[in-house]
Order: sequence, then C-alpha cells, then structure tokens
Amino acid sequence: MPIDSRSSFIEELRAAVHGGTLVKLTLGRHKGTDSTLRNLFVRPVTLKAGPMLACIWRHGTRDVTKNYPPDEALKLIESLIGTEFLDAHLFTPAEVAQLACEADGKARLRRAKSSDPAPRDPEGAGAAHDRSKEYVIAADAPWLSALGVTRPGGGPREGMAPKFRQIQKFAELLTHFVDEAGFSGTETLSVFDMGCGKGYLTFAVADALDSRVRVRGIEARPELVEFCNRVASDQGFGSRLSFAAGTIADTPFDKIDILIALHACDTATDDALAKGIAAGARLLVGAPCCQKEVRPQLTAPPVLARALRHGIFQERQAEFATDAMRAQLLEWAGYRTKAFEFVTTEHTPKNLMIAAIREGGRDERLAPAIREFAAFYGIKRHALARQLGFELGAAS
Repeated sequence: MPIDSRSSFIEELRAAVHGGTLVKLTLGRHKGTDSTLRNLFVRPVTLKAGPMLACIWRHGTRDVTKNYPPDEALKLIESLIGTEFLDAHLFTPAEVAQLACEADGKARLRRAKSSDPAPRDPEGAGAAHDRSKEYVIAADAPWLSALGVTRPGGGPREGMAPKFRQIQKFAELLTHFVDEAGFSGTETLSVFDMGCGKGYLTFAVADALDSRVRVRGIEARPELVEFCNRVASDQGFGSRLSFAAGTIADTPFDKIDILIALHACDTATDDALAKGIAAGARLLVGAPCCQKEVRPQLTAPPVLARALRHGIFQERQAEFATDAMRAQLLEWAGYRTKAFEFVTTEHTPKNLMIAAIREGGRDERLAPAIREFAAFYGIKRHALARQLGFELGAAS
C-alpha cells in the first residue's frame, strides 16, 4: 500500500481529533477473523473523566461500545486501518475524506467538501443497512423483531417508532452512566430490572453492555416471563440474560451493581430504590410513575392554595414533590443524582428519569433541608424516607 495515502489519511484523522473537528469516523469492509463484525464507528464524547472517543463495534446482531482516551483510541484505530478494515471515512465540518484500500496493498484517498456540519455516511459506505443514524442497538437486531418492535431486516413496525426511539435513548444513556459510575472493563456486572414487563429495555441492557453483564428481569406476570426467556434463548443471549417471576418485595439480592426500575407504579419505585441501596448498588436508574402516596398529603402553602384548587396543577405538584424528595433522599444516602427528561411526551407522559451513582456514605448535612422541603408541602409520609430510616420530622 502506498505509504503516502494511508499516512495522509491518518494525519488528517489525528488533526481532527486533536483540533476538535472530528464529527465521526467509520471503518468498513471488515476482513478480520471475527466473521460477525461489520463496522467500527468512532465519535467524540465528553465524560466526567474528560474528552474521549466512543468506539462502537457493530456486529451482525449487536453493538459493543467502548470509550477510550483520544491517544489510546488513535493508536488502536491506526492499527486497524488497511488491515482489518479496508474502507475508512473521516467526517469533519469542512470535508469528507475516504481511504479505500485493496487486498493487494493499493490504496486511494479521495476528498470532498462537506455540505452538512454533521454529515451522514455516503450511500454504500460499508454497511448492509441504513447508517444515516448511529445506534447503540443495531436497528436490525433480531431481538427487536422478535419483540415486535421492528420488521425483520430493520425498520420500526407501525406504531412502534416511539418505542424504538425509547430503546435507543435508554441504551445510549445507560452506557454513559456505566462509564460515569467507574465500573472497570473487566468486572462482570450484576443488573436487576425490576418490573420489566415485556423486557424491551431489559434486552437493551444485555445488548448494549454485552458480555460485561448478567441481567435479571423481574416481572410479576408469568406469561411475560416465559415469553421473554424464550426470546432470550432463541436470540443467543445465553446466561447473560434471564427472567424470573416475582415482585420487588420478594426478590433476593445476593450481588447487585446496577438496579433499574422503569415506570414502577407509585411506591414500587421507592421499594426498588431502597432495595438497590441496601444491596450496595453503584448505579440506580429509575423512571417514576404515579404519586398516589403524596398527593392526598399535600397541604398547599397560602401562596399556592388558590392555584392548587385545580386538579391538574395539584397532580403536577404531587409529581414534583414526590420525585424531588426521591432525588434529595438519594443524595442524602450518598448518591450523586441526576433528574432529566428521558423521552419526549410523544411516547409517554411519564418521561422523568432519575439516575444515581454511589459516591460515599450518608450526608447528614442535607437532612435539615429535606425536612424543610417536606414541611413546606405537608409531606408526613414518604415510602423511600421510611425505608431508608429517614425521619421527616416529629409528625412522621
């Protein structure tokens, strides 16, 4: 292979990475020993540890995402270009550079102006299906079809596009949370998904984190447990994904690293969070649902009393008060907590997600402010406070 073509491409790649102009890099036409590997996608991300390059290894039925410091990633990528991958496309806001290598050692480097600051892969850039969007979960993953989300070969079924986007967003968020939580790349992580339903997001966890995890979905309805176990077996997940019938209350935890509780109704969210904390989970991910416990307790301060005569405002205030209490209690329990919109209301109005990463022990300095918050809203009982042994005040 002419040294100048490959070297010129790699120099442009290094300049884009170090100069902050890299939009993405795609490697295609894989010729390595792993027959399931199709592509490698690389994009810049900013994590707590600083700037990184996210490398998405796209296999036939799954994606594997790993984050590397820029120089480490460049060293790895350079060893793959022209050896394991014969095509490379470099996207910057100004230019698209394509390196096409041949088995006989010849190579061609072509450049074109970019018409889009975040350009898409050109047609036929080395993928068998649409690459206009880089997903953590392959759009044609067979399990998505088996669960009725997509058609065989890819593309959401009618009415399932919001669910497809929810799965992809969750997988993207989870991989970032796992990185932030500081799990090593060698440890096998124990994950429990409480009240997993049909298992859409449980399968997403096993797919996105691949061999790093042993995922257990817990669901009260036996027919769904049987269905999910059958799909998991048929799709080759093996021992890293299984489902069991049960409830949050009766599920024993021997070892748990990550607890997930999405749309667990009313105080079931609190039950799940409390069990995860008691089991020493390093990462908690919840999407709360319902606020039946707090709503009848709300005693509106005089300035809010007139507005909260309206049921819709009272409901939204109950949602805020309940979930704000949860976030504060998690922080008191030693977790760094984030609350944010998970998906748009197009899919579900219950779109709040709370993610918490354990950083230390209880912080009693936060207790007075939490009690003051509870007193302001008239909250005398809160399931998570009770299970954590947090006294809301004399009235509790």
